[in-house]
Parts: sequence; structure tokens; C-alpha cells
Amino acid sequence: MSSATQPLPYLIIDFDSTFTQVEGLDELADIALQHHPEREKIVGQIRSLTDRGMSGELNFSESLKQRLALLEARREHLPLLVAQLKTKVSDSIVRNRSFFERFRGRIYIVSSGFREFIEPVVADFGIDSDHVLANTFTYDTGGQITGFDADNVLTRDGGKIEQLRQLDLAGDVYVLGDGYTDYQMREAGLANRFYAFTENVARAAVVAQADEVIPSFDEFLYQNKLPMTLSYPKNRISVLLLENPDARAAELFRQEGYQVESVPGGLDEDELVERIAGVSILGIRSKTQVTPRVLEAANRLIAVGAFCIGTNQIDLVSCMKKGVAVFNAPFSNTRSVVELALGEIIVLARRIPDKNPKMHLGEWDKSARGSFEIRGKKLGIVGYGNIGSQLSVVAEAIGMQVLYYDIAEKLQLGNAVKCRTLQELLQQADVVTLHVDGRAENKNLIGAEEFAHMKPGAIFLNLSRGHIVDISALADAVRSGHLGGASIDVFPYEPKTNHETFESELRGLPNVLLTPHIGGSTAEAQRNIAEFVPERIMGYVNTGNTQQSVNLPNIQLPVQQAHRLIHLHANVPGVLASINNVLADHQVNILGQYLKTNEHIGYVITDIDKEYAPEVIGALRKVEHTIKFRVLY
Repeated sequence: MSSATQPLPYLIIDFDSTFTQVEGLDELADIALQHHPEREKIVGQIRSLTDRGMSGELNFSESLKQRLALLEARREHLPLLVAQLKTKVSDSIVRNRSFFERFRGRIYIVSSGFREFIEPVVADFGIDSDHVLANTFTYDTGGQITGFDADNVLTRDGGKIEQLRQLDLAGDVYVLGDGYTDYQMREAGLANRFYAFTENVARAAVVAQADEVIPSFDEFLYQNKLPMTLSYPKNRISVLLLENPDARAAELFRQEGYQVESVPGGLDEDELVERIAGVSILGIRSKTQVTPRVLEAANRLIAVGAFCIGTNQIDLVSCMKKGVAVFNAPFSNTRSVVELALGEIIVLARRIPDKNPKMHLGEWDKSARGSFEIRGKKLGIVGYGNIGSQLSVVAEAIGMQVLYYDIAEKLQLGNAVKCRTLQELLQQADVVTLHVDGRAENKNLIGAEEFAHMKPGAIFLNLSRGHIVDISALADAVRSGHLGGASIDVFPYEPKTNHETFESELRGLPNVLLTPHIGGSTAEAQRNIAEFVPERIMGYVNTGNTQQSVNLPNIQLPVQQAHRLIHLHANVPGVLASINNVLADHQVNILGQYLKTNEHIGYVITDIDKEYAPEVIGALRKVEHTIKFRVLY
């Protein structure tokens, strides 16, 4: 994007733990002491000395002397160190390589580290050797590192202050670093601003003195309106994760550079309204409700991730009209639910819920009464989607006859037989299992009338949604002996945390299995979900892809060619024409354009050349009926 030329301040950037993710001497110790019997102990001592020197706890020259004395490094170790450091340049520095190449004359690397390993690393970013100010090693005749050049001002306490004074730069000077010695240049009045760089390490004593704390170089460029590789700093994207999704979800979001907050349980509407302001991405499971009132308070929300299959807890239409993408995990826990259902069928057929507690009380009740094999029995599956169809295959493999009912036309698998009505299925099945979605029309899908249609002694399972079943009617059917057993994993009301008491009419009933909504709660399923949902959300944030979104028009976009304009708007005539008129009026070249609509909204993605006037963005934001607009590059 074109922008007015403005003088760039001189940037004084630290090397260790700022330009790179690590401390150079710490990495050199790892290499030099590779075969030393006390390697871990010595490396730990060196790292401790580094931290004490960087935080200001130990004077720098003393810290440096003590570290070098422990090193036992040689000249031939340095090429290995350089190769390693080149793989450990800070992510946000790597992303913005073009900035360093473009403004190389305004950037100085001022470090108390050593020129021998700093120069070749920063040279890859266009920074010349005369803009690297650092220490140098001294060696003995055999190539052993013996110390440092004591005449270099950077070996002394206050060395960076003296070095910057000698540079005598004319103009504004900004310092970026992670150590106390970096802040001292600002304290001495030689720099206009000090930015504490915390992408790799945050030292409390340094952060406390900073003019600004920057979690990434992207943030520095964004604050100062300087050219950057990303359209928006990732550290400004805030993620709120509720209801304990697998830790892998938070890990992936943090690796992407997002700020992540986790809350163990669910939140009610009032609590979520209180917490949602400023949140960019909300992650929930089945308990938390995303209502219009929540969305009204969500001033920065981009996407909602449902770390489960169902999305009935989310007002999908309201999210759509607010331009909030919703993603779920429709396949990730399918196998886990199927295995639990099959296990429960077998356990109930053998009346284990009755036998097990008696054994724990010392009562030996060896009897075949009411127990049966499931081979040859008829399994009625209500809802033949991902879970129902896979259960069909597994159940048939162990000898069950499968019937199914679904309001949508589905391809039957194996020898499964489709029933034309729910009543037809209920009247034939020995075991009935529910695997339907949570739409409002399914409330009390199974009640007293449906239980009456079932065969005497039949077994009933619900692993779908709690409101699908009339719990009182189910309890009556069990108490009366009409049903031979039941297993329920989902309930109309479920405790928000593990500390809340679970209340239900089904407690204490014979041959009834009650589980706390754990159908998908296996290590494998939760890990799969925790990878699937963040990957879809990050794909949407980074590229605009809406493939597998449950509420936005689905578009799988090609690789981004230049700058990408993301435009969500109300589905009314003329919006696309208005967008293209703005681009035409500003002579912007379109490289590619993609459009998909549904009954409520339209989604337009336009790839354009990088060169365009800044006012184009403002004009596009003002296009009538715009819901949400953003630029990606």
C-alpha cells in the first residue's frame, strides 16, 4: 500500500533474545560442552549468570567474565553456533525481513554479545558490518577462546550508553531490547523511546521501565505505522477458551502469536457478556451459550470455535449477521462416541449397572435373568449422520441387524435398512440409540408416546443432545419395567463445573447408566478437536478461507497473490457493484475475485495489487450494507 514518506527513527536493536530467540553464549555453551560430563550443570550456571546480568542484578562486565570462564569454547565452535543461530532468529523478525533490507541504513545492532556470531546472522537481513556494534573474542594460539577485547566499550558497565554516545545519531532514536542495559540508553537520555521486546523473554525489571511493551516486531511496526509483512499484529488477537478444551488448542493459538486466556468451566450469559469485550476468538464446548446479547457485547469478535460436534448452543444466524464465523469439529470425536455407545449396549444387555454395585456390597447375584447377547438383535439408529452411520458399520460387524431413521436422505452402509418413520423403527428395535442434532424442532423428540411404541424390555441410549428426550417420561418407562435399561450421556441441564451437584430423576434407577457428557471425551478425540478447530479458525483469520464454517458461505480460496480484501455484507442487490466501483474509481487492479452468498449475507474476497492509495480502504469500509471488512497481507 502506498504511504507518505516520513523519516524513520534510528533503531537500536539488541541481538540476544531480541533479534534471536536465544542468548548466543548460552547456545555456544551447549555446543562447546556437548561431551562434558557436567554439561547441564555448567550450562545452567551460564544461563543464570545471563539472566542476572540482563535484569541488572549483576553488573554486566562481571557477568560476562564469569560466563566466558565457564565456556571452554574454541574458534571452531563458532561456525556451528552461527548455523544454529540462523535457525533461531525471532519469528517476527523473520516475517519482516524486507523491512530490515529496505531500511538497513537506519538500523544498528548494538549488543554486548560477540561480533563473530552476530555479523553473519544479521547479514542475511541486509545489515552491514559497520552497523553491528558488539564485542570480540580473544584466543590463544591453539584457538581456545580466552576472553574478550577489554578495550571495547561494550565490555564495561554502561558500555551501550557510551557506544550510542559515540554514534552521535542525528534524529530520533528508538531502542528495542529485552535487557536492563538496553533500557539504560533511554535512561541516559540518548534515546527517545525504549521498547521492551517480550517475544522470547519478559524480564519484570525491564518491562517496568519500558515506554512500550511489544510482544513482537509486528507490534512495533504497527504502532509506528511502518511497513510490515502482516496486515495486523497477531499479538493483538485475543483468544478466550472456556470449558477446558485440550491444552493443544491453547498451544496452537500461542504458537500463532495470539494472546490466550483459559477459563476452566462454562460461563453463563451475564458472565460471558462481562468477559467478551476485546475478545477476537471465543472457544467453547457445549455448555456456554452464545446469544444475541453476548454478540452485542462482543466488539472485536472474529470467530467462534465449538470444540465439539453440536452448535445449537450458538445463535448461528446472529453470528452470521455480525460477520462472526463459526467452526466446529464434525468428525473429530465420531469414533469415541461410537465406541462408548457400543460398550453401553453390551453393558446394559448384561445388566452390569445392577450387578456391579451388588458385588461392591458383597452380594453374589449370579443369574442370567434379563441378560442377553446383542448378536442378532435389532439396533435402531435415530440420526444417520457421521456418528450414526459409523455405529451402523461397527454394530453390524459384531452381528447386530441395523435399522435407521433420518429426516434427510442418507446412503445406507452395509446391510442397514431404512425405516420410513420413527414409529416404524421404535416398534422393531431391541436397542434404540439417538444421534440427532440439537435443532429446536428436536426438543422432546422422544417422550411418553415414543417410549410406549418401543418393544417391552428394549434398551434406550441418548448420546446426542439433552433436550431431545423427555427425562420424566424416560424415568417412568424405566420404573414401570417397560424399558429394560437406559444409558444417558447428555441432559437438559448440565452442571457448568465439576464442583456443581448433578440432579436428575434418573439417579438410582435400575439398569441405568449415567455419564457426564463424555461421549467424545477421550484423549484421542479431544486432541483431534483441539487441532481441527484452531486450524480452521487460523485459516480463516490468515487467508479468509471459510471452508467448513457452519454459518458463513463456504469458500476454499486459492493462494493469496498480493493484498486480499475481505468483505462481508448483507445480501442485497448492488453491493458487489459498489465494491468494484470503488476499486475502479481509484484505479486498483483486481488480480482475482470470489463471491458466495446465502439468504442472509454475501462474502466477497478480492485480491488486488499491492500499490494503491490509502483512501481505498476507507472507501470500502463505507460501502453501504457492509457488515465487516478487513485487509490481509
